[in-house]
Parts: sequence; C-alpha cells; structure tokens
Amino acid sequence: MLQRDLRSHKYVTSQLDVLEAEAIHIMREVAAEFERPCLLFSGGKDSIVMLRIAEKAFWPAPLPFPLMHVDTGHNFDEVIDFRDRRADELGARLVVASVQDSIDAGRVTEETGRRASRNRLQTTTLLDAIEEHEFDAVFGGARRDEEKARAKERVFSFRDDFGQWDPKNQRPELWNLYNSRIRKGEHIRVFPLSNWTELDIWDYIRREGIEIPSIYFAHTRKVFERDGMLLPDAPVVQRGEDEPLFETVVRYRTVGDMTCTGAVQSTAATVEEIIEEIAATRITERGATRADDRASEAAMEDRKREGYF
Repeated sequence: MLQRDLRSHKYVTSQLDVLEAEAIHIMREVAAEFERPCLLFSGGKDSIVMLRIAEKAFWPAPLPFPLMHVDTGHNFDEVIDFRDRRADELGARLVVASVQDSIDAGRVTEETGRRASRNRLQTTTLLDAIEEHEFDAVFGGARRDEEKARAKERVFSFRDDFGQWDPKNQRPELWNLYNSRIRKGEHIRVFPLSNWTELDIWDYIRREGIEIPSIYFAHTRKVFERDGMLLPDAPVVQRGEDEPLFETVVRYRTVGDMTCTGAVQSTAATVEEIIEEIAATRITERGATRADDRASEAAMEDRKREGYF
C-alpha cells in the first residue's frame, strides 16, 4: 500500500488570503472584547470590502454590530442608494449620523464661500453619535498607504474621552495581540484594512465578485476644473464664473462629500481595467481626488487629534 508523502504537497497562501485572515481575526477579536462595536459604512469601496469581511467573519450568524454612516448630506446619490440597499440585503441596522442635524442643533457652523465643505464638520457629528449610542469600538476603513498621518495609526487606535488621537498615547501591538482595555467614555478606532493597499482592495473586489456603486466606473459627467481636480456639477458645489463646465468621461477613485471629491479622467469600465489603471499610476487616490486631503502631514495629524476619522 502506497503512503502519500505529505511533505511533497505545497500549500500556498496568497497575499489576499493573508490580508483577509488578518482582518477576520481583528473583527472577531473586537466582537469578543467590546460591548458595543459598530462598523462605519459609507457605501465606498473600502467600507464595502470591510463589510464583506465582516460577513465572512460571522457567517452564518447575522452581523453582531450595527452599521453607521456619517452623512454630510452632500454625498453622491448613487452611493447613498447603494448604502441603503446593501444594509437592507444584510438585514443590518443602519445608524445615519447627520451633519445637517448637527448644523440645525448649533453644534457646528456651516462653511460659506466657493470652497465651502461639510467634510470637516463630520468630526463633531461622529463623536456625538459615538457618545449617543455608547459605541466603544468603531471599525474604520482607513489604510496606511493613504497618507503619512494614517500610516502612524495602530490597528487598535486609542481615543480618549474627548475622541482625540495622540500618537504618543497609543498601545504597543505585538504580532496579533491587541490591547482593548478602555475606561468609560473612551473608545477604540479599529482599522482591519491597515495593511491593505488600494490595489489590494481592487484585487479583492475582483476575486470576490463584489458589487460596487456605478460611480467607480467610467461614465460621462459634467464637471469643472479647480486646482487640477475635476469637481462635479451639483447644487451643493459652488462654482465660479471662471470655472466653466464641460462634459467628459470620468470615474471616481474614492467617494465622499461632493464638495471636495474629484473625479479622474478615465475609460476604465470594468474592475480589470481599473486594476490595470491603478497598477500604472504613481499618485495616491486621496492625493488625486480629495481636495481636503491636499494638506501637510502636520495638518492631517491636527485633524486626527481633534477626532477626525
């Protein structure tokens, strides 16, 4: 009787398998250690991938935590429609924290002028929602490859009772051991996708066959140019007389508040074509498409200290 030599069998784990396994471990650790976690879900590609990983982590049970979106009221319709439909499909509870409600309550003051944006106002709305719902852990889709301030984040990013981030007050993370101890009023921002890149995200979307909003694919849209970026023609985006509209084929690499999220000229109409495009580019998605993120590393750190995502 022949015996099979197990040493001759090679088991190869792909990079995506490793990243997925790490993210699943992190999510299960949070579900076990915290009382009231939630997952930030905007309908953007990073949060869509994070949601798929949450499905895998707890299947066939339902998600053990709600979804939350900090809605500026100036988001793209395609993304909001996708957000609502996806939450309904999963039977997940969706908490919508509204920046407009924060403005109406006098918690924040809306900016005025051509470059006015509600993006910075999200911080107060987010912190108020965390306090109202007593969330002690919040999953975010931030990745370390996005910009230098995010690269300093730990997977478990400690926030004090004012929601502030201090890089000098973060806990050491040894291998896959995470410190989840907090006092009442404090919370942890958890980033399961920390070690992913934009290309990893798209590779995973392709492998898993994940549906994403149509805005990520090439389409014809009216836009205008400002500071080298293509901003959409929308009622909430203030356009000057020196910023003429024109129609072109574009797609979005990231989605968010329309007032500060730019499109890129592209003919990529499939996930495979997007992957080819991303592999060839040398400009980060936030550097290419987010007007509010074109700031110095120090400025971004200041925003994070105030409680920004």
